[in-house]
Amino acid sequence: MTQYPELFLKKNEDKRLKKGHLWIFSNEVDTRRSPLDQFKAGELVTVKTSQEKTLGTAYINPNSLICARLLSRKSNLKTGTTFFKKRLENALNLRQMHFDKPFYRMVFAESDGLPGLIIDRFGEVLSVQISTAGMETHKDILVSTLIDLFAPKAIVLKNDSHQRQLENLSGESEIIYGQLPSPLIIEENNARFKIDVLEGQKTGWFFDHRQNRAKLSALCKNKTVLDLFSYSGAWGIPAAMAGATEVTCVDSSEAALENARHSANLNQVEQRMRFEQSDVFQFLKQSRDDKEKYDIIVLDPPALIKRKKDFKAGYEAYRRLNHLALQVLSNNGILVSASCSYHLSPANLHEILRSSARHIDRHLVFFDISGQGPDHPIHPAMPETHYLKAFFCSVSTSL
Repeated sequence: MTQYPELFLKKNEDKRLKKGHLWIFSNEVDTRRSPLDQFKAGELVTVKTSQEKTLGTAYINPNSLICARLLSRKSNLKTGTTFFKKRLENALNLRQMHFDKPFYRMVFAESDGLPGLIIDRFGEVLSVQISTAGMETHKDILVSTLIDLFAPKAIVLKNDSHQRQLENLSGESEIIYGQLPSPLIIEENNARFKIDVLEGQKTGWFFDHRQNRAKLSALCKNKTVLDLFSYSGAWGIPAAMAGATEVTCVDSSEAALENARHSANLNQVEQRMRFEQSDVFQFLKQSRDDKEKYDIIVLDPPALIKRKKDFKAGYEAYRRLNHLALQVLSNNGILVSASCSYHLSPANLHEILRSSARHIDRHLVFFDISGQGPDHPIHPAMPETHYLKAFFCSVSTSL
């Protein structure tokens, strides 16, 4: 039987884990019985309660606030090829239930039983983001298993996440297997998009809003659409394809907008689209001053509250953005307001929209409230996996 070093918890610090959560924080460890400096970053440990009851197998990083992450409730877990193959096959089965083409988030970390691992599937290319020392230790087995299961043309390691810095891991992205197609084209909502896996944000694409973008495109015929923080045009291009008269994409990244232009050409909607490289706050202020109006506005910013301590400043940024967006929205217009910041709750965004509309005397109602797609499954014991929220608002002059 496999024997791992033992990690003991303090008294009563096992309650959250018994409910199904998978994280162990450093201040929950009984460092008298199991000093953290005796462990190596990434090694496997057997987690035990203060009464020496086994809770399962985890990997550990003694230098991180989240110092251990449970992989299994078994005490003798072997993390070889069989382990990864089974977890990857389970994740794949869920995605294939929902998607008929190989474009989706294939692994969503803890929700798929693989803490510290994100994998996006772009056809025959896999974009892999490893964010913890424990998963980094298993990198070679993981890559070998991915090659055997999927026979990809390329596997890219996207190692530029902030989380890797917290785990004292290197931050260089690389093609670890094969060769990237150029250009790399993916499909979503009957549209084709050029993406940049190596230089793009996160894994290179954001699949989580796929269904929300499909909902919106159905409402865009004969409308003018403003896509804020547009990145590579995932909201705007389907809107144009659905019959929007004009779509304006605004983003601070010229590289992202260049990909959007390329994708607009691919989908033959370039004549109805314009692309503005700009700070979104400044763009909205200028649009307000110029009295410009849009029938539909998509407000989908990056995470503005990355840490709990950033909440106050981030909340104010979300408030300002929504307030400005409402000021340039046409009467009887639609605002899609989204947030991927876990620390901004649905109730927080609800309140921002209520107060912003009331402040400028608008009648605002929600006709749809949504979140992340099925390739970003939510772990019922881990609220951290439920991060995305999207409010579809109908807005008119005050009644």
